[in-house]
Amino acid sequence: MRRTAITLLATLTIATALSAVRAQAHDRGMGKGAGKGLGMENCTATACHFDVAPGTYDVRVRLGGDTAASTGITGETRRTLLAEMPTGAGEPVTRSFTVNVRTPEGEPTGAEGTPGLDLVVGGSAPALADIRVTPAAARHTRRIFLVGDSTVCDQPGDPYSGWGQQLPRYLRKGVSVANYGDSGESTVTYLADPRLFATVQPLIRRGDLVLIQLAHNDKQTDEATYRANLETLVAGVREEGGRPVLVTPIVRRWFNSDGTLNNGTALLVNGLGVDHPAVTRSVAAAHDVPLIDLTARTKALVESLGVEGSKALYLYNEKRDNTHTSAHGATAYAELVRDELLAQHLVPERLVR
Repeated sequence: MRRTAITLLATLTIATALSAVRAQAHDRGMGKGAGKGLGMENCTATACHFDVAPGTYDVRVRLGGDTAASTGITGETRRTLLAEMPTGAGEPVTRSFTVNVRTPEGEPTGAEGTPGLDLVVGGSAPALADIRVTPAAARHTRRIFLVGDSTVCDQPGDPYSGWGQQLPRYLRKGVSVANYGDSGESTVTYLADPRLFATVQPLIRRGDLVLIQLAHNDKQTDEATYRANLETLVAGVREEGGRPVLVTPIVRRWFNSDGTLNNGTALLVNGLGVDHPAVTRSVAAAHDVPLIDLTARTKALVESLGVEGSKALYLYNEKRDNTHTSAHGATAYAELVRDELLAQHLVPERLVR
């Protein structure tokens, strides 16, 4: 056992079952930065903790067992890493995904969370037969950074969920999501706060995608400033060799009497008359930036579901909230983003579920 592992083990306070799992990992010489895989010795029946440093990790799981089961995996701040899937009796399946570990583990301006990688084994009848966590090879791993607001971020508590929180469920091993969305942010504040773009920018490597969706909180941002801020974000990503992707904002669920969303509130036209989606489209065209028109895609979906059917996408029933999405809505919107990543060849098909 390495001396550093012994020293670190001696300082642990074993107060919960999860911390006991962490102690076992150190006792086996698998502390922070360990190159060898970490496995079931780090798990209880419903949770796993891996005492790893911030970084990117590949996770391979075997789900199922002697009886029929239905298992999903979430991690860190409520990210859906593997959608719930059924398995027949005696018919286990193996699945893999890649996960981003960072501090803070959720919103950049939020609580730090628990160091290391935490996974929750859930579902209607969960069964985890095996798990293996290994550091992801940088040269073989693509990363998707998310720059956004509360409709994108890793929301810390139910019933809220951002679409970025659900995006990992649609991606396979070899691509990770680093969600730096943060509640309440505008293009102005995202550039001004050192915990936000100033933190994200130096992390970007050549070839990384950076999806940028900011508009909901630019309520008093004039058009020239909004445009300039988007251009600054695009230029900052390109300076590091990354590939920016502009994303128009999700619609607000605000119907007209004719069943359409053709109004400024729904389509993110602010109090100064700035049409955020239109400006975003214009910046994308002017600077040859890929565009995901999530405004158009979410508008079509909400209108197709109608006044009643669309309530489940948002938190209308729980909070009378027509801006923030439920887990169901965030999942539906993440699927739209997945479809655009595929259609525009931004992520290879082999890396998408």
